[in-house]
Amino acid sequence: MSTYSFMDISVSLTGPSGSIDLGAGSANSDEGITVAMSGAKNTMTIGADGEGMHSLHADKSGTVTISLLKTSPRNKLLSLMYNAQILSSALWGNNVIVGRNSASGDIVTARSCAFQKIPDWKNAKDGSIVEWVFDSLKIDEVLGEY
Repeated sequence: MSTYSFMDISVSLTGPSGSIDLGAGSANSDEGITVAMSGAKNTMTIGADGEGMHSLHADKSGTVTISLLKTSPRNKLLSLMYNAQILSSALWGNNVIVGRNSASGDIVTARSCAFQKIPDWKNAKDGSIVEWVFDSLKIDEVLGEY
């Protein structure tokens, strides 16, 4: 029987203004880390006579969302990294995010990543979740097995 645990997840963000560990132990919220492709890899076109064709898209872009607790010390580090990178286009969009699951062998690499925006600043009765979203030009994923 196989067992999944977020404790097996390691994620690193590396860019021109530093490197930050964002996996297990970073005060991740229950939402954890999400990698989503921007668009479909295929378009299916059906002709007037019922014949069809597939079009394979070269697009590998997507987003990586890191969800942290409001109290995570990583929020400050990400904020400092963001503020350093917005100073120059030479620094912008040059981050790499690598995620691994040591139990299953899953691996994801997101290249040419840029902060989508600074997260919303929420203060309410209960502490909130801080979501850091990165736009990535190239995402490669290989799922392992348990």
